This record gives sequence, structure tokens and C-alpha cells, in this order.
Amino acid sequence: MATKKVGSSGRYGPRYGTRTKKIVAVIESEQKKKQECPYCERHAVKRVAAGIWECHKCGKKFAGGAYFPKSVVSQALAAREMALKQTKDLKEAETKARKGE
Repeated sequence: MATKKVGSSGRYGPRYGTRTKKIVAVIESEQKKKQECPYCERHAVKRVAAGIWECHKCGKKFAGGAYFPKSVVSQALAAREMALKQTKDLKEAETKARKGE
């Protein structure tokens, strides 16, 4: 049973408090939306189970976060990899410039 204030988390009734139910409602509404596929970049990814996501367009199944396809950890790792790649490219450019002199 959905309510006006807390939406889908109205099923918890008077338990757990309004603030907690509002947070759950926001997470559930985002989780149930179609997400972007990292392979074909279409908005066709749906959650199969906790941490398992499937694209209905390309048929790929992949692991992600429990509530979102890209977890906070995976985003942090991607940012770290990008920074490492940039520093590597910068070092290569410096060595090429030194050899050219």
C-alpha cells in the first residue's frame, strides 16, 4: 500500500519512522528505473537480483551495486584508473619530449 508521503515504503506502516521510509522510497524509485547499459549505452538495464543487472537490449548480464548498476566503489575505482592513465600519458609525453631534444 503506497501512501502520499512515503510512496512505496508505505508498506511498512507505522514502523521505522518517516525519515527512514522517505530514504527507502527514494532509493527504490531510482532502483526501479531503467538504468544505462555500460556496453550498449541504452536505458534498458533492469535489476535481476541484489548486485545482478541485465540489459534487455543487448542481453548482457553484469555485476554492479546492490541498488544501482554502478556502485560507489566501482565509480571510485574508475576515477582512480582514469587518473593513473592520465599520469602515465603525461610521463610518456615528457619522455618523448626529452628524446626529441
